[in-house]
Amino acid sequence: MPTSVPFSFSQITSAQRRTLLAAALGWMLDAFDAMLYALVLAYIMRDLGMSKATGGLLNGLTLLASGIGGVAFGFIADRIGRKRALMLSILTYSVCSFASGLSTSVLMLAVFRFVLGLGMGGEWNTGATLVAETWPTELRAKALSIVQSSWAIGYALAALVAGVVLHYANWRIVFFVGVLPALLTLWIQQGVPESEMWREHRLTPQSKPLAESLNQSADNFSTIFKPPYVKYTFALLFVNFFGMFAWWGLFTWIPPYLSLPIEQGGRGFGVMGTTTLIVVLNLFGMFPGYASFGWVADHFGRRNSFVFYTLIAALLVPLYAMARQPWILLVLGAVVAFFATGFFSGSAITGSEIFPTRVRARSLGFTYNGARTLSSIAPFVIGRVGQTKGLSWAFYLCAGSFLLASLVATQLPETKGKQLE
Repeated sequence: MPTSVPFSFSQITSAQRRTLLAAALGWMLDAFDAMLYALVLAYIMRDLGMSKATGGLLNGLTLLASGIGGVAFGFIADRIGRKRALMLSILTYSVCSFASGLSTSVLMLAVFRFVLGLGMGGEWNTGATLVAETWPTELRAKALSIVQSSWAIGYALAALVAGVVLHYANWRIVFFVGVLPALLTLWIQQGVPESEMWREHRLTPQSKPLAESLNQSADNFSTIFKPPYVKYTFALLFVNFFGMFAWWGLFTWIPPYLSLPIEQGGRGFGVMGTTTLIVVLNLFGMFPGYASFGWVADHFGRRNSFVFYTLIAALLVPLYAMARQPWILLVLGAVVAFFATGFFSGSAITGSEIFPTRVRARSLGFTYNGARTLSSIAPFVIGRVGQTKGLSWAFYLCAGSFLLASLVATQLPETKGKQLE
């Protein structure tokens, strides 16, 4: 019986490299636009007179919208194609980032951040689906981990831009820079191929009436709520929910936590001090955490890796909350970020391997961005608790949520080596 020769990155085609680059850049710039808010939140609170609870509520609205956008763009991607849906999502969050800088009231800012969230949610599952369907089984986990790791680069880039711009201008100019990702769509239109797997499994051929196509689309989507998928649908949804509650609660408030005065529950770092800590946290914590998950999952399995990363995060977050010295915040922050963000790579890997092609984009949208909707309360809850008891104490809630994610992850299937259907 002949043995198969495993793929290596040297065998990847130019088209596959372009799909990976498009998804990674889209996710990187998604992070760039999304995290600008957290990086300038302390300044917005001052200028618009917002409390910590209100500041957290606005970010919660963005997460709520990202859940809606993820599901909606999943339907769009399954209908019109992964590439065009990806372009539309990037345009949405780029334009709304620019518009955020025009806000003169909390209400205006809330509206723009909500619409931005729609595009933010849509980018993740359209890009992840495009890569999952174009890369070989042997390299799928690693490729999706590379895509996920680009979030850390985008976050670090946002921190650098915010640090430099705030030194010379105000938070509005920071948001104006957020329109630049829209230029990426020009290259995607010309240089990125559509998924051939999607072409072969199109749900809505042009010969079918629209009503019939929509009914068939809804019937197909309902399969993820029936055996054998239903158990794994909700297991992945709640792993993502508990992980996201912890992540957004923690990383929405780490920038203000570092920059707010000590008497307001912060650590009193200046603009450049906060920027340095955030950049280190991303480049030496989040980035290798995201990227490593694919290699770890290929060696130890998807489920075990999920459990390990979230459990270690649950143990480390309380230590970070108790830290006071700058060098401890620097080193421990990077280690916390490694485990507390790295597990997210597993969502695209496991989800793409659980669900069939005809509903893959929508299924990833539901389990990942649906969890974002549920976790949209996290910035508000952590901000509210931080307002009354201090942010350090509020971070203990994030640790508990990571622990719950680890427990639920034990119910996920092991999908290592599975061929896509």
